[in-house]
Amino acid sequence: MKVYLDLLFLLNFAFDFILLLGVSILLRRNSKISKLLWGALFGGLSIFILFINVTSLELFIIKVMISIIMILISFGYQDIKYTLANLFYLYTSSIILGGFLYYLNIEFSYKQEGLIFYHHGLSINVIVLIIFSPIIIYTYVRQGKKLKNEYANYYKIDLYFNEKIIKVTAFLDTGNKIKDPYSNKEVIIVNKKVLSKIKLPEKYLLIPYYTLNNYNLLKCYKIDKVFIHNIGFKNNILVGIMKDEIKIDGVNCIINNHILEGK
Repeated sequence: MKVYLDLLFLLNFAFDFILLLGVSILLRRNSKISKLLWGALFGGLSIFILFINVTSLELFIIKVMISIIMILISFGYQDIKYTLANLFYLYTSSIILGGFLYYLNIEFSYKQEGLIFYHHGLSINVIVLIIFSPIIIYTYVRQGKKLKNEYANYYKIDLYFNEKIIKVTAFLDTGNKIKDPYSNKEVIIVNKKVLSKIKLPEKYLLIPYYTLNNYNLLKCYKIDKVFIHNIGFKNNILVGIMKDEIKIDGVNCIINNHILEGK
Protein backbone atom coordinates (compact mmCIF):
# COMPACT_ATOMS: atom_id res chain seq x y z
CA MET A 1 0.00 0.00 0.00
CA LYS A 2 1.35 3.42 -0.98
CA VAL A 3 1.24 6.24 1.55
CA TYR A 4 1.64 9.77 0.22
CA LEU A 5 3.24 11.67 3.10
CA ASP A 6 3.05 15.01 1.33
CA LEU A 7 -0.72 14.63 0.84
CA LEU A 8 -1.22 13.51 4.45
CA PHE A 9 0.79 16.49 5.66
CA LEU A 10 -1.18 18.99 3.53
CA LEU A 11 -4.50 17.54 4.66
CA ASN A 12 -3.49 17.60 8.32
CA PHE A 13 -2.17 21.15 7.92
CA ALA A 14 -5.44 22.32 6.30
CA PHE A 15 -7.50 20.55 8.94
CA ASP A 16 -5.55 22.17 11.81
CA PHE A 17 -5.64 25.63 10.23
CA ILE A 18 -9.44 25.49 9.82
CA LEU A 19 -9.83 24.41 13.46
CA LEU A 20 -7.51 27.12 14.79
CA LEU A 21 -9.23 29.76 12.67
CA GLY A 22 -12.60 28.61 14.04
CA VAL A 23 -11.35 28.88 17.64
CA SER A 24 -9.93 32.35 16.96
CA ILE A 25 -13.24 33.61 15.57
CA LEU A 26 -15.44 31.91 18.15
CA LEU A 27 -13.45 33.16 21.15
CA ARG A 28 -12.60 36.48 19.48
CA ARG A 29 -8.87 35.99 19.97
CA ASN A 30 -8.07 38.15 16.91
CA SER A 31 -4.89 36.19 16.40
CA LYS A 32 -2.79 36.95 13.33
CA ILE A 33 -3.17 34.59 10.39
CA SER A 34 0.58 34.05 10.39
CA LYS A 35 0.42 32.67 13.95
CA LEU A 36 -2.44 30.36 13.00
CA LEU A 37 -0.43 29.14 10.01
CA TRP A 38 2.60 28.43 12.21
CA GLY A 39 0.38 26.58 14.68
CA ALA A 40 -1.21 24.57 11.88
CA LEU A 41 2.24 23.84 10.43
CA PHE A 42 3.39 22.39 13.74
CA GLY A 43 0.18 20.36 13.95
CA GLY A 44 0.63 19.16 10.37
CA LEU A 45 4.11 17.85 11.13
CA SER A 46 2.59 15.70 13.87
CA ILE A 47 1.34 13.31 11.19
CA PHE A 48 4.81 11.75 11.18
CA ILE A 49 4.44 10.41 14.74
CA LEU A 50 2.10 7.79 13.27
CA PHE A 51 5.19 6.06 11.93
CA ILE A 52 6.90 5.93 15.33
CA ASN A 53 6.57 2.76 17.35
CA VAL A 54 4.80 4.00 20.50
CA THR A 55 2.01 2.66 22.69
CA SER A 56 -1.55 4.00 22.55
CA LEU A 57 -1.07 5.84 25.85
CA GLU A 58 2.17 7.42 24.68
CA LEU A 59 0.50 8.43 21.40
CA PHE A 60 -2.37 10.06 23.31
CA ILE A 61 0.03 12.02 25.54
CA ILE A 62 2.04 13.17 22.51
CA LYS A 63 -1.12 14.34 20.73
CA VAL A 64 -2.23 16.33 23.79
CA MET A 65 1.20 17.95 24.05
CA ILE A 66 1.10 18.82 20.34
CA SER A 67 -2.35 20.39 20.78
CA ILE A 68 -1.12 22.51 23.68
CA ILE A 69 1.91 23.70 21.68
CA MET A 70 -0.36 24.52 18.72
CA ILE A 71 -2.52 26.64 21.02
CA LEU A 72 0.48 28.42 22.50
CA ILE A 73 1.92 29.17 19.06
CA SER A 74 -1.40 30.43 17.70
CA PHE A 75 -2.78 32.39 20.67
CA GLY A 76 0.10 32.84 23.09
CA TYR A 77 -0.11 32.35 26.86
CA GLN A 78 -1.93 34.62 29.31
CA ASP A 79 -3.01 32.26 32.09
CA ILE A 80 -4.19 28.70 32.63
CA LYS A 81 -7.87 29.55 32.17
CA TYR A 82 -7.19 31.28 28.84
CA THR A 83 -5.14 28.34 27.56
CA LEU A 84 -7.62 25.69 28.71
CA ALA A 85 -10.48 27.55 27.02
CA ASN A 86 -8.54 27.61 23.75
CA LEU A 87 -7.71 23.93 24.10
CA PHE A 88 -11.31 23.00 24.95
CA TYR A 89 -12.75 24.72 21.90
CA LEU A 90 -10.03 23.26 19.68
CA TYR A 91 -11.07 19.75 20.70
CA THR A 92 -14.78 20.62 20.51
CA SER A 93 -14.38 21.94 16.97
CA SER A 94 -12.30 18.90 16.07
CA ILE A 95 -15.02 16.56 17.33
CA ILE A 96 -17.72 18.44 15.41
CA LEU A 97 -15.76 18.43 12.15
CA GLY A 98 -14.47 14.88 12.60
CA GLY A 99 -17.99 13.66 13.33
CA PHE A 100 -19.32 15.18 10.11
CA LEU A 101 -16.46 13.70 8.11
CA TYR A 102 -17.06 10.26 9.59
CA TYR A 103 -20.81 10.45 9.00
CA LEU A 104 -20.49 11.58 5.40
CA ASN A 105 -17.85 8.95 4.69
CA ILE A 106 -20.06 6.18 6.09
CA GLU A 107 -23.12 7.57 4.31
CA PHE A 108 -21.60 7.84 0.85
CA SER A 109 -18.66 5.42 0.80
CA TYR A 110 -20.29 2.37 2.32
CA LYS A 111 -23.23 0.26 1.30
CA GLN A 112 -25.52 -1.33 3.87
CA GLU A 113 -27.28 -4.65 3.72
CA GLY A 114 -29.09 -5.32 6.96
CA LEU A 115 -26.59 -4.75 9.77
CA ILE A 116 -23.59 -5.24 7.49
CA PHE A 117 -21.64 -2.33 5.96
CA TYR A 118 -19.10 -2.79 3.21
CA HIS A 119 -17.05 -0.36 1.14
CA HIS A 120 -18.34 0.19 -2.36
CA GLY A 121 -16.67 3.35 -3.56
CA LEU A 122 -13.95 5.94 -3.12
CA SER A 123 -13.70 7.54 0.33
CA ILE A 124 -14.77 11.18 0.18
CA ASN A 125 -12.74 12.35 3.18
CA VAL A 126 -10.33 14.32 1.00
CA ILE A 127 -13.12 16.01 -0.97
CA VAL A 128 -15.13 16.80 2.15
CA LEU A 129 -12.10 18.21 3.95
CA ILE A 130 -11.28 20.58 1.13
CA ILE A 131 -14.81 21.67 0.23
CA PHE A 132 -17.10 21.11 3.18
CA SER A 133 -14.83 21.54 6.22
CA PRO A 134 -14.82 25.38 6.04
CA ILE A 135 -18.61 25.34 5.66
CA ILE A 136 -19.04 23.02 8.64
CA ILE A 137 -16.73 25.06 10.87
CA TYR A 138 -18.29 28.33 9.71
CA THR A 139 -21.76 27.04 10.63
CA TYR A 140 -20.52 25.80 14.01
CA VAL A 141 -18.73 29.09 14.80
CA ARG A 142 -21.69 31.18 13.65
CA GLN A 143 -24.12 29.26 15.85
CA GLY A 144 -21.65 29.22 18.72
CA LYS A 145 -21.22 33.00 18.63
CA LYS A 146 -24.97 33.49 18.39
CA LEU A 147 -25.65 31.28 21.42
CA LYS A 148 -22.80 32.83 23.35
CA ASN A 149 -24.07 36.35 22.73
CA GLU A 150 -27.69 35.48 23.48
CA TYR A 151 -27.19 33.43 26.62
CA ALA A 152 -24.73 35.98 28.01
CA ASN A 153 -27.81 38.17 28.53
CA TYR A 154 -29.71 35.52 30.52
CA TYR A 155 -30.06 35.89 34.30
CA LYS A 156 -31.66 33.83 37.04
CA ILE A 157 -33.77 36.05 39.28
CA ASP A 158 -35.75 35.49 42.50
CA LEU A 159 -38.70 37.81 43.09
CA TYR A 160 -39.65 38.26 46.75
CA PHE A 161 -43.35 39.01 46.63
CA ASN A 162 -45.63 38.88 49.71
CA GLU A 163 -43.29 36.50 51.58
CA LYS A 164 -43.11 34.20 48.56
CA ILE A 165 -40.18 33.60 46.23
CA ILE A 166 -40.88 33.44 42.51
CA LYS A 167 -38.04 32.18 40.33
CA VAL A 168 -37.83 33.55 36.78
CA THR A 169 -35.43 33.52 33.86
CA ALA A 170 -34.68 37.08 32.78
CA PHE A 171 -33.29 38.55 29.60
CA LEU A 172 -31.25 41.75 29.59
CA ASP A 173 -32.92 44.14 27.14
CA THR A 174 -30.83 47.27 26.69
CA GLY A 175 -33.79 48.90 24.93
CA ASN A 176 -35.99 48.55 28.00
CA LYS A 177 -36.02 51.97 29.69
CA ILE A 178 -39.30 51.70 31.60
CA LYS A 179 -39.34 53.29 35.05
CA ASP A 180 -41.74 55.16 37.29
CA PRO A 181 -41.51 58.84 36.23
CA TYR A 182 -42.32 59.99 39.79
CA SER A 183 -40.16 57.76 41.99
CA ASN A 184 -37.59 56.80 39.31
CA LYS A 185 -37.93 53.16 40.32
CA GLU A 186 -36.84 50.71 37.65
CA VAL A 187 -39.37 48.24 36.27
CA ILE A 188 -38.92 44.50 35.76
CA ILE A 189 -41.37 43.10 33.22
CA VAL A 190 -42.75 39.59 33.77
CA ASN A 191 -45.31 37.43 32.04
CA LYS A 192 -48.76 37.46 33.59
CA LYS A 193 -48.57 33.69 34.15
CA VAL A 194 -45.57 34.12 36.46
CA LEU A 195 -47.72 35.81 39.12
CA SER A 196 -50.85 33.75 38.51
CA LYS A 197 -50.29 31.61 41.62
CA ILE A 198 -50.07 34.49 44.09
CA LYS A 199 -52.62 37.01 45.23
CA LEU A 200 -51.80 40.42 43.89
CA PRO A 201 -52.57 43.49 46.04
CA GLU A 202 -55.42 45.75 45.08
CA LYS A 203 -53.14 48.75 44.77
CA TYR A 204 -51.06 49.12 41.66
CA LEU A 205 -49.41 51.78 39.54
CA LEU A 206 -49.99 52.61 35.90
CA ILE A 207 -46.72 53.57 34.28
CA PRO A 208 -46.60 54.93 30.73
CA TYR A 209 -44.32 53.30 28.19
CA TYR A 210 -43.67 53.73 24.52
CA THR A 211 -43.03 51.31 21.70
CA LEU A 212 -42.13 52.11 18.11
CA ASN A 213 -45.74 52.61 17.05
CA ASN A 214 -47.66 52.71 20.28
CA TYR A 215 -48.16 54.38 23.64
CA ASN A 216 -49.67 52.44 26.53
CA LEU A 217 -49.89 52.02 30.30
CA LEU A 218 -48.20 49.18 32.16
CA LYS A 219 -49.74 47.82 35.35
CA CYS A 220 -47.01 47.63 38.01
CA TYR A 221 -46.80 46.37 41.58
CA LYS A 222 -44.40 47.07 44.40
CA ILE A 223 -42.15 44.16 45.30
CA ASP A 224 -40.27 43.44 48.52
CA LYS A 225 -36.89 42.83 46.90
CA VAL A 226 -35.19 41.10 44.01
CA PHE A 227 -32.23 38.72 44.05
CA ILE A 228 -30.21 38.50 40.83
CA HIS A 229 -27.92 35.47 40.86
CA ASN A 230 -24.22 36.39 40.71
CA ILE A 231 -25.20 40.06 41.20
CA GLY A 232 -26.99 40.33 44.55
CA PHE A 233 -30.11 41.86 46.07
CA LYS A 234 -31.83 44.90 44.56
CA ASN A 235 -34.46 47.07 46.23
CA ASN A 236 -36.85 49.81 45.13
CA ILE A 237 -37.93 47.93 42.04
CA LEU A 238 -41.38 47.57 40.50
CA VAL A 239 -42.78 44.55 38.67
CA GLY A 240 -44.77 45.22 35.53
CA ILE A 241 -47.29 42.70 34.20
CA MET A 242 -47.08 41.81 30.53
CA LYS A 243 -50.12 40.08 29.07
CA ASP A 244 -48.41 38.76 25.96
CA GLU A 245 -45.81 36.00 26.02
CA ILE A 246 -42.18 37.06 25.83
CA LYS A 247 -41.01 35.57 22.55
CA ILE A 248 -37.49 34.70 23.69
CA ASP A 249 -36.47 31.10 24.30
CA GLY A 250 -37.05 30.14 27.95
CA VAL A 251 -37.51 33.73 29.11
CA ASN A 252 -40.38 35.03 31.23
CA CYS A 253 -38.87 38.27 32.50
CA ILE A 254 -37.23 41.37 31.00
CA ILE A 255 -34.71 43.57 32.85
CA ASN A 256 -32.45 46.47 31.88
CA ASN A 257 -28.89 47.66 32.49
CA HIS A 258 -29.88 50.15 35.18
CA ILE A 259 -31.15 47.38 37.44
CA LEU A 260 -27.88 45.49 37.14
CA GLU A 261 -25.93 48.64 37.88
CA GLY A 262 -28.14 49.39 40.87
CA LYS A 263 -29.10 52.85 39.66
